[in-house]
Amino acid sequence: MSFEGSYLGANDRISAAAVMECKICWTPYDPAEGDDYRQVEAGTPFTDLPEDWSCPNCDAPKEQFMVLDDPGADALIEAARVAEATDRLVADFREVYHAKMRDVPIVNKALHVEAVGFRKQGDTILGVLVSPWFMNLVMMPDGQDWSGLKAGEKEVIAFPSGDYEFIHNTRELTGGYKACSLFSPMADFTTQKQATDVARAVMVALFDEANRDDTDRAADIRATREAELAAVEAAEEAETQPVLPEEPSRRAVITAGMSGAGEG
Repeated sequence: MSFEGSYLGANDRISAAAVMECKICWTPYDPAEGDDYRQVEAGTPFTDLPEDWSCPNCDAPKEQFMVLDDPGADALIEAARVAEATDRLVADFREVYHAKMRDVPIVNKALHVEAVGFRKQGDTILGVLVSPWFMNLVMMPDGQDWSGLKAGEKEVIAFPSGDYEFIHNTRELTGGYKACSLFSPMADFTTQKQATDVARAVMVALFDEANRDDTDRAADIRATREAELAAVEAAEEAETQPVLPEEPSRRAVITAGMSGAGEG
C-alpha cells in the first residue's frame, strides 16, 4: 500500500499513532478511535487497515490519505537511525568473522554476530554486540563525527552502575566507535539465546545503581578475567577443550567490562 500524500508514499515513515486525513473531503482517520462505520477496532494503525478500506465519508481509497498529525514520528525516525547504525556494525563484524576469525580455535561456532538492545543514549547509540569470539558493550555516535578516534586509546565512561573502560576503534562501515569488553572468548555460552539473554541483562544492569558496589572491584575483576583467559590459552596449547563454566552470575555480567580485555 502506498499513498499520495506526505513523505511521497513512504509508509515506513508513518508510525502506528499517525492520524491520517482524506485529501478529498478532509475526513480524518484516528487510530485511537478506529472506524465504527467499517467495523475497524480502536487501536488499529492506518497501515494495518484492509486494502479495500476507504474513506467512510466519500469512499476515497487509502491512497488518497495524507498525514495530518503523527505523534510517533520522532520515535520512528530515531528507531530507523539506530537500526541503520547497528546494521552497519553487524555487517562489519560478519566480514571480520568470514575473513579472519572463522577458523580460529577460540571461536564458538554455536554463536553468530548479532546486535542486542541498541538504543539512543544521550547523544550516542548504545547496545551489546554478540559475536562468536567476544561480547562487547558498544557505543556509537548519533550524528557526531568520531572518525578521528585513535584505535586502542582507552576512555572511562560513567553509568549508574559504575565506571567502565572503553577502547576506541574505527571500522570501514561503522566508522568510529567505543567498545567495552564483557566476555572474550565466548566459551561460556552454549547457545545464541543464552548469549543474547545475557546481553539484554547487561543493558538492564548497566543502569541499576544497586550494581555499583560490584563494579568498584576493578582490580579483582581484572585479575579474575586474566586468569580465565590464561586457562583457555593453556587448554588450547594442549589441544583440549576448556570445561564450560556455569552460566555467568549478575556480578560477572555487569562487572566483566572492567577487565580491560580487548575484542580478541
